[in-house]
Amino acid sequence: MRIGELAALLGVSTRTVRYYHQQGILPEPPRRVNGYREYGMRDAVALARVRRLVELGLSLEEARDVIADDRSRALPEILAELDADLARQEHEIRLRRARLAEVLEGARSGTLGPDETASPELVALLRAVDLPASKAAAWDRDLLVLMESMAKETDRERAFTMFGSLAADPEVAARGHEFYQRLDELADASPDDPKVAPLAAMLADYSAEHLLAHAGLPDWEPGMMEPFLDGLAPAQAEVVRQAMRLIARR
Repeated sequence: MRIGELAALLGVSTRTVRYYHQQGILPEPPRRVNGYREYGMRDAVALARVRRLVELGLSLEEARDVIADDRSRALPEILAELDADLARQEHEIRLRRARLAEVLEGARSGTLGPDETASPELVALLRAVDLPASKAAAWDRDLLVLMESMAKETDRERAFTMFGSLAADPEVAARGHEFYQRLDELADASPDDPKVAPLAAMLADYSAEHLLAHAGLPDWEPGMMEPFLDGLAPAQAEVVRQAMRLIARR
């Protein structure tokens, strides 16, 4: 193939291919007698690998190291790895489409709830937890939906196991419901209300005993929750801030 044919085959520009040559990401192919580069199957596979690696978040320097390792490997082995990677993508897409179909059906029937765009595992967990009709609980639920969407799969599985065991413990669940009730009572209070500090201590104790001990967090920054506090009233937000500081000191 000529450079234009290679670029068209992989959906990139010839400028991109030349740039990859300049950066040492793609090796220079042999040239014909007329000076044109001549590309073959291995070049096409290497370019496909670069595109995929960049899509996965690797830098061009990291992709260059991977391609350099590929040069010493047999082509059938590389093709088999690419095929396995595409099979994984295909499986993930099927799962996403199946979940999207459920959400669309809920939207068409008018039964789409506020949590239905979360994963099926989290939706089932939220139903099992049976959060009270509370604005504070709704904020906590929305935060959990957000965190779940950002977490790695292994972290999600560990969190679901942890929350499931907490939901099954009536005493722990009662403490959680009590916290939400007391936090709701601060909806119209000022941040210096005397009820703030005891409730912050309660949240810190609860988090340390039931959440952080199983979360595997290496560090805890007091301000890490700050971007998420705009959904709370001033006194409620102060409870979370003080609890975060207490946790950090521990």
